[in-house]
Amino acid sequence: MTSTIGYVGAGLMGGPMVKWLVGQGFLVRVFDIAPARREEAVAAGAQVADDPAAVAAGAELVALNLPTTQAVEEAVFGPTGVAHGIRPPTLLVDFSTIEVECCRAFARRLKQATGCNWVDAPVSGGPVAAGNGTLTVMAGGDAAEIARLRSFFDAISGNFTHVGAIGDGLVAKMVGQLIVGCLHVVLAEAARLAELSGIDAAIIPACVADGHPDGVMLRQLYPRIVARDFRPRAYARQLLKDLRMVEEAAAAAGLRAPMLEQARRTYTALVERGDGELDTSAAIRLYEASAAGHDGAG
Repeated sequence: MTSTIGYVGAGLMGGPMVKWLVGQGFLVRVFDIAPARREEAVAAGAQVADDPAAVAAGAELVALNLPTTQAVEEAVFGPTGVAHGIRPPTLLVDFSTIEVECCRAFARRLKQATGCNWVDAPVSGGPVAAGNGTLTVMAGGDAAEIARLRSFFDAISGNFTHVGAIGDGLVAKMVGQLIVGCLHVVLAEAARLAELSGIDAAIIPACVADGHPDGVMLRQLYPRIVARDFRPRAYARQLLKDLRMVEEAAAAAGLRAPMLEQARRTYTALVERGDGELDTSAAIRLYEASAAGHDGAG
C-alpha cells in the first residue's frame, strides 16, 4: 500500500503512529482539532488537511485514532466529517476503543451513505509501540478487506489478529481491558504493600522474574508506579472510559464482574480527585491517601 493514508486524531497514540508511518515511506495526510498536534504532524513529515473530509479525499485508507465514541461519530458523520470526502474503494480503519454496537451501527451507516467499508482495529501497547511499529492489533471486518490491509497492518504491528466480523475486534479489546484495568489496580496495591511493609518495592520484579507473577505489565507499569512516574502513556480518564464500556458489555452479556467493578471504582475515584490527565500508574495515589486515613481506593 503506497497511496495516501488519511489520519484523523494525532494525539497520544495517533501522533507517534503518524510519525512511524511517514518514516516507513507512507504519504500521510492528517487532521487533528488541536493546532499543536497538527504542527507536530507537519514536523514529522506529514501533510495537514483542514478537516476530516479533506483528509479522506483521495486516500486509499482513512484511519481514526480518537478518544471517545462521540468523537468518532463527529469525525465521520459531522458537517465536515470523513463521510463527506470518502469514496469507494477507500476503507475506514478505526483504531479507537468505542462501544461495540455503536461501531457496528457506524459501519452500516457509512456503507449506506458512501459505499465504503469499516474495519475496527483497536490496539494495545501504548505510545511506544505506536511509535515503533510493534502494536498489538485486534481487527474486526470482512476477510477480503482485512487481506487488502495486511501490508498496512504489518507496518504498524508486531502482533495482528483478525478476530472476526465488524465489532469483534472491539469485543476482544473489551476482554483485554478487563484484564488490564484489574492488573493496574493489583499492581498499585502490590507496590503499596511492599512499601508499607518496609522492603524496597522496586525489587519485586527481579524477585519474581520468570515466576507466575511475572509479565509485561509488572516489568513496564510497576516500576513507573513505584517511581511515581505519572507522565501519561495512557490517561487515567481514558482507562476509566474503557472500564465503563467493559462494564456495559459485561452487563449485556449477563456477566457479573466484581473485579471489574472494583477497578472501575478505583479509577472513578482517581479521576474525581482531579488526576484524570495523569498516567494510569497514578492509581497508587489512592492507596497513599487510604494509608493516611483519607478516602482512598476502597
